[in-house]
Amino acid sequence: MLLKDPLFLVAAFASLAVLVILMIGIGGFAKGGEFNRKHANRLMRYRIIAQAIAVALIVLFAYLHQRGGN
Repeated sequence: MLLKDPLFLVAAFASLAVLVILMIGIGGFAKGGEFNRKHANRLMRYRIIAQAIAVALIVLFAYLHQRGGN
């Protein structure tokens, strides 16, 4: 079962973190103002790093399950 696999849970959490960072960035961009000027680039960098980690975890999960790692 997937929900009992710790790697699946970590990958799901990493994906959720990407979503949260993305929503904060979109909200700041939509509102504009000082927050957007101050934090837009930093949020973009955080999202890219979190997204790379999430993709690596998903690929690792798929690779291990393809090999029968259950």
